Amino acid sequence: MTIGERLLNLRKERNISQEELADILGVSRQTISKWELDQTTPDFDKLVPLCEYFGITSDELLTGKKNYVEEKTKDKKTSFAALLSISIALYIISIIFVVLFAAVFAQPIIGVCLFLITVAIATGLIIFNAIVNKSDKKEKVQKKENEKVTLICEILDIICLIAYFVISFLTGAWYITWVIFLVMGLLNTAVKLIFSYSKKEEVEVEDEE
Repeated sequence: MTIGERLLNLRKERNISQEELADILGVSRQTISKWELDQTTPDFDKLVPLCEYFGITSDELLTGKKNYVEEKTKDKKTSFAALLSISIALYIISIIFVVLFAAVFAQPIIGVCLFLITVAIATGLIIFNAIVNKSDKKEKVQKKENEKVTLICEILDIICLIAYFVISFLTGAWYITWVIFLVMGLLNTAVKLIFSYSKKEEVEVEDEE
């Protein structure tokens, strides 16, 4: 595919006319037409505005090759955001389970069980996502992992604290609901151990190489 064909496709994707693109770039409509027909090529001073407008790199425009590193990074960020959103939604649903089964069905035990299962799934998604989306650089990996561990632990602490008060108020079983704090401590420890073990394996692999 030629530069002109790429420009034509990009313009059609944006659903703009040659006149509109010409006005944006400060050139004539005939100039845009010549570019798209490969009769001439964009001047150097027009390459940057073209790339900025269409949201592409100069390599993409001139050669058609995408920056796969950037694409991969974007995909990872999208995946992380999606799984994090799902996990947060599951945390909220877990609280609903407790309230629903305790207040409506008078089955607080079932609500607590569903709460713990849902929290476990949500936490598992976050941990899995954090492990998969490691950075290639060691310093960035360590920093990001520490941030993710802290984030996960903080979320767990908040969820467990909310669960403690909700379950305690609904059931009146203050004498036993303190067990939730033990669960919270175990979950935090598990998260840290998982990340620590993952980091240890990475170091061992690098040493073998």
